Amino acid sequence: MAAETPASTRPRKASRARRRPYTINHDKRWRPKDKRGTTCGYTFRGQTCTKKGAHYCAPRADRVVAFFSELLVHTKGPHKRKPFIPEPWQEHEILRPMFGEVLWSSEYDCYVRRYRIAYIVLARKNGKSEIAAGILLYLLIGDDEEAAEVYGAAADTKQAGKVFEPALRMVQLQPVLNKRLKHVRNARRLVDETMASHYEVITADAQGELGHNPHGFCLDEVLSQPDGSLWEAMTTAVGARLQEMLCAITTETNDPASFGADLIDEAERVQQDPARAPHIFAFVRKFPRTDEELAALHRIFPGHPDLPTSLDPWDEANWKWPNPALGAFKSLDAMRRQALEAKASPNKENGFRQFQLNQRVSQVTRFVPMDLWGSCTGEVAPNPEWLRPRLAGEKCWAGLDLSSKFDLTAWCLFFEDGSALWRFWVPESVVPTLDKATDDKFSLWVRDGWVTATDGDVIDYESIYAAIEEDNATFAIVDATYDKWCGEPVRQAIEDRTGLEMVESNTTFERMTQPMTEMLRLLKTRGITHYGNPVAAWCADNLEAKRPRDDPDRIRPVKPERNKTGKRIDGMPALFFAIDGSLAVDEAGAAADIF
Repeated sequence: MAAETPASTRPRKASRARRRPYTINHDKRWRPKDKRGTTCGYTFRGQTCTKKGAHYCAPRADRVVAFFSELLVHTKGPHKRKPFIPEPWQEHEILRPMFGEVLWSSEYDCYVRRYRIAYIVLARKNGKSEIAAGILLYLLIGDDEEAAEVYGAAADTKQAGKVFEPALRMVQLQPVLNKRLKHVRNARRLVDETMASHYEVITADAQGELGHNPHGFCLDEVLSQPDGSLWEAMTTAVGARLQEMLCAITTETNDPASFGADLIDEAERVQQDPARAPHIFAFVRKFPRTDEELAALHRIFPGHPDLPTSLDPWDEANWKWPNPALGAFKSLDAMRRQALEAKASPNKENGFRQFQLNQRVSQVTRFVPMDLWGSCTGEVAPNPEWLRPRLAGEKCWAGLDLSSKFDLTAWCLFFEDGSALWRFWVPESVVPTLDKATDDKFSLWVRDGWVTATDGDVIDYESIYAAIEEDNATFAIVDATYDKWCGEPVRQAIEDRTGLEMVESNTTFERMTQPMTEMLRLLKTRGITHYGNPVAAWCADNLEAKRPRDDPDRIRPVKPERNKTGKRIDGMPALFFAIDGSLAVDEAGAAADIF
C-alpha cells in the first residue's frame, strides 16, 4: 500500500492510545492487473469466491486460518497447548495475503497462488518458528498436494530443529494430526502415507542430498547462513509443482556484506515496491535507523497503530513495530529488563538493537527510498535520446564519476527544472558479469542504448570525451564536477576538447553531505525528474550510505564490493557531483546578495 508523501519527513509523536484502529482491506492490496481467468469458484464451508482475474480469494485464506485455529496448538510459553488462533497481525498481514492472493494460470487452466516466495523478517521471540512450523504442516497435509516434499533447513541440524521441533510437538498434541502423520525419529521426518508426502530436516552441508521437487521449504535464521547456496539450490529446484511455497525467516544480521543482508534488503525493497517482484511476499518489521527510513514506513503503512514515532530505541512506544507479538506471547517485562541493561552498556546495546529491535547494527544504510524514486519518474523516456531535443540549450551542471578502465563510468547532467540526464559506459567484457547482477537486464540496457559498451576489456576514453563534447554543444553546461580520483590527464583532456570548467571534488563526508541531503529533499518534494532511466534506478537501488556514529547528520556514499555482489552505484555519485555544482552557484548568488 502506498500513500502520499507526508508534509514532514519526521512524523509527530502521538499518544498510542489516540491512534485509530488499523484495518486491512485485502481487496485493495497491490496485485498485478491481470484479468485473465474464469470465475474463481473456490468454496470453503459454504462460502464461494465469485471474483475473476488476479484477486484475493477469501475462502482460500479462511481455510488456512481454520487449519491454524482448529488443528494446531501453541507448543511453549504462556499459551502452550492452547489453540493456535493467529494474532491479527499473523492472520491479516501474513497468512491471508500469503495464501489468499491468486492469479490465473494459463498453463494449468486454473487459479494458483500468486506468492511463491515469502520473506518474514522479525525480531527474536516473535513466534517466527511456530508460524513457520504451521505453514510447513499446512503445505504438507492441508494443500491438497500429492506426494508433497516439504523441507525445513538451517545452517546446522540444531538450528534446523527450531522449526521441526514445534511442528512435531503440534502433531503430538493434536489427535487428528498424530493419527495421520508418522514420525521417523532417526531421519527427523514426518510422513503422510495417505498422500505419500513427507516433511524432513536438512542442513546447509547436505545440498547433495536435497530433493529436487519441493512443494514447501523454509530456511530458518538466514543471518547464520554462510552463503546463498542452500537457498539457491532449493529455489532453482522448483517448477514441477502447481503452487510451491518457499519461505525464508530471519532476524536482522550485523554483516552488511552477507547473503542474509542481501536477502533482507531485497525483502525491504519488495515491501516498498510490490511490483518489483509480484511473486514474492515480504513481511519486514525493522526499527528504522534514519529519518528517511521512518518517513518511508509512514508512507507505506499509513495509519498502522504499531508504527514507531521516533528514532529513540528506549521509547517503549517504538518497540511494537519490530515486535508485533509484544504483550501477547513476547514478554514486555523481559524486554524492559534487556533495555535497561543495554542502555547501561554499549556492548549490550548493539545486541539489543539487532535482536530485539531487528535493526542492522552498522553505520551503513540503504540510502534512496525507492517509493520516492518512483514518484519522481515523470514521463517515462522510451529511449535515451528522447530527452535531448527537449532540453537542448537549457542550463545545467555536470557530474562525472569515472571508474577504472575496467568498470562502469557515469556522466550526469542536472538541469534547472530538476531534470536529470545520464550517460553510462562499460567495457564489453564486463557485460556478462553485470547481467548476472541484474537478471540479464544489463545487456538489454546496452542493446537499447542506455549504456555504451566499448570494445574489449577496457573503456575507450575517446568515446567518453566525444559524448561530453556533444553534450557541451547541445546544452548550456555551467561546469563539470568530478572525483579527483579520475586523474589529471582526464581533466586536461575534457577541458582541452570542450573548454568546460572542471571542478575537483571527492566522496568524503565534507563534500557529499550537502548534495546527498539535497537529493533527498528533491525526492520528497518531487523536485527532481529522472524519466525512468533504468540504469540510474539500478544504481539508486544499490546505493548505501555511511553516517559516523558521533555525527549522524554527516553522510557519504559507500561503494559496494563490486566483485562479490555485482552491484554498481556510479550513476549516483555523478548525480551528487552535478547537484553539488548547482548548489555552489546558489551559495555564490546568496553571497552576492549580501554584499
